[in-house]
Amino acid sequence: MKALRLSLIVLALVLVAAVGGALAQETTTTETAAEVLVTTEWLAENLDNPSVRVIEVSVQPGVYERGHIPGAVNFVWHTDFVETLVRDIVSPERFETLVRAAGINDDTTIVLYGDNNNWFAAWGAWIFNIYGAQDVRLLDGGRVLWELEGRELVTDAPVYEEGTFTVGEARADLRALLPDVLAIVEGETEADLIDIRSAAEFNGEISAPEGVQELAVRAGHIPGAVNVPWGQNVNEDGTFKSVEELTELYAALGIDGSRPIVTYCRIGERASLTWFVLSQLLGYEVAVYDGSWTEWGNTVGLPIENPSGTIWGGQ
Repeated sequence: MKALRLSLIVLALVLVAAVGGALAQETTTTETAAEVLVTTEWLAENLDNPSVRVIEVSVQPGVYERGHIPGAVNFVWHTDFVETLVRDIVSPERFETLVRAAGINDDTTIVLYGDNNNWFAAWGAWIFNIYGAQDVRLLDGGRVLWELEGRELVTDAPVYEEGTFTVGEARADLRALLPDVLAIVEGETEADLIDIRSAAEFNGEISAPEGVQELAVRAGHIPGAVNVPWGQNVNEDGTFKSVEELTELYAALGIDGSRPIVTYCRIGERASLTWFVLSQLLGYEVAVYDGSWTEWGNTVGLPIENPSGTIWGGQ
């Protein structure tokens, strides 16, 4: 009987420890999400807060001009976040000038949002993190939820006093270049590759979504990559799925944060949404391969996987 009671006590202690650990993990992940996401309610209450600056980064041209969140400034993803004559992210000098013009200081809380469920707002968050911004957040739900809730939109573009934001040393750990990815493919580096494009792109059935301009001559994906289309990260209202749901989604494919992760898409921007989920919400070590498929699929001598067997743009 004593042995039985002892066993029951040990079992109870194990269960208490397990539940306590789960609750601690849930609390930690909830707190982490609160540090990198804001709700529409929070933002509505802080629109006049001088320590908060709202930035819209939308995919479609003209969306900001037709109406935006009061006080928001507009960053154009294909000119403001990149070098227009060199395929590279924006230079630190130009980025600092851009950010200061938006009235941003080193201690400003930066809230980004955009259309298409924050596609390129996440790209903006990635750039801000690369250059050392201390408090970068996304509006959970982006324009989709703000508009669904019937919240105010305005057309006037605000002008702010120049800020004092100072660019830090670029964080190389957040970015993967072609040689880094090749080292993963060839087994020299241990890491997980995640392709966030559609299943049809991943399988090589199509080279790119209809109507896009940036193409690769080969269809398919990088060898060893798993496919988790970006849309699986969000709900219908544009908000991110819960930390628990996201953890399960990636764990089902063997992605649990035990190894570094590299995300990629077609031109690099959408991969930043998955970077945000895995890095900022789940706390994994993640880099974005912003060269993505248009670089890999167009580079002579690199291996690909193409289950559909298409060549030269789907012929």
